Amino acid sequence: MEFDKPLAYRMRPRTLEEYVGQKHILGKDKILYRTIKADRLSSIILFGPPGCGKTSLAKVISETTKYKFEKINAVTSGVSEIKKVIEDAKNLFLNPTGKCILFIDEIHRFNKLQQDALLPAVEDGTIILIGATTENPYFEVNKALISRSMVFKLEPLSEEDILEVLKMSLQRKDGLGEYNIKIEENTLKCIAKISGGDVRTALNGLEIAVLTTQMDKDGYIHITDQIAADSMQKKKAIFDKAGDSHYDNISAFIKSMRGSDPDATVFYLARALNAGEDPMFLARRITICASEDVGMANPNALVIANSAMQAVHFIGMPEARIILAEAAVYVATSKKSNASYLAIDKAIEDVSTKDTGEVPMHIRNAPIEEMKKFGYHEGYKYPHDYPGHYIEQQYLPDKMIGTKYYIPDENV
Repeated sequence: MEFDKPLAYRMRPRTLEEYVGQKHILGKDKILYRTIKADRLSSIILFGPPGCGKTSLAKVISETTKYKFEKINAVTSGVSEIKKVIEDAKNLFLNPTGKCILFIDEIHRFNKLQQDALLPAVEDGTIILIGATTENPYFEVNKALISRSMVFKLEPLSEEDILEVLKMSLQRKDGLGEYNIKIEENTLKCIAKISGGDVRTALNGLEIAVLTTQMDKDGYIHITDQIAADSMQKKKAIFDKAGDSHYDNISAFIKSMRGSDPDATVFYLARALNAGEDPMFLARRITICASEDVGMANPNALVIANSAMQAVHFIGMPEARIILAEAAVYVATSKKSNASYLAIDKAIEDVSTKDTGEVPMHIRNAPIEEMKKFGYHEGYKYPHDYPGHYIEQQYLPDKMIGTKYYIPDENV
């Protein structure tokens, strides 16, 4: 029956020794490794991209702990399932330890009410929670649960890690070891590379390649580079446009434009478009960067960015990618100055926190003649009446005289 299940399921590790990757948290000197080995685990939340080993780690814990182990999925379970697990854990006849390790996959999909139902049992130690999520738990998980848990970030597996798992799958009898397979190491490396850090994708691709390739006359299933590439899904988007990694990518996109790196700018733009990001959202970010980071060093950048935004709106994808790239590269390669940005922020801070005084009388408007009796507009000097169209006079309120907001640099 096990062979009816996907290779990725069959290859899940059973012990910490079989677990591949995540040495930054599962090295033998690391706290998570030691607590699992000693069966002294406290509540933890694991977050990272798909296929990095969150569920596999939970399975390892289920195989090594003396406590009752329960698993629920946040997509299909509700408060009633949570309450039943807690009641069963407290039933000393059914569970002499009085504790239970509860693994909740996709915990970020629990609403506040469902997460709150866990709190008392986590608080008193009846439930040792293992939550798995692809989203940043600091944004998606109840802060009370976060404060009672250790949070560990799992990274995408390296190509070397995935290559190790692929080789293991070819040797293990519960993997593909019963098949006569011939495959070059470079082909395995190709699968590892295309998988994008997702071991599940790599194993699924290898399994499809084996199961859909006929045995040759020599008695072997020969897996070539072409067969492997055809069996792999198109390399997935690195991030979900609705998830936390969306913010990471857009942050990198903006910082690359600000840092004047056109290659990184185009790279992060491509990732965003590949993940289905809204082109208008990207156009707005380019326009903001043109004003905030280029500013007076090249005011034309704002004109270009705004024109690009309008063009993207009218044209749409896929041609909009060219417009976005042109505008983003223009902003990235422009000289930079944030003097205007700093000026307005400092001025807003002053007017919102200080007594900044009144507008000087001579620059106030006097639309009604009688207002001049009270000093409105009196003494105002019209700059165009003077040489160079400039005449020095007071514009700031008395209390703000001498204050500098706009401080140009060498780029303006």
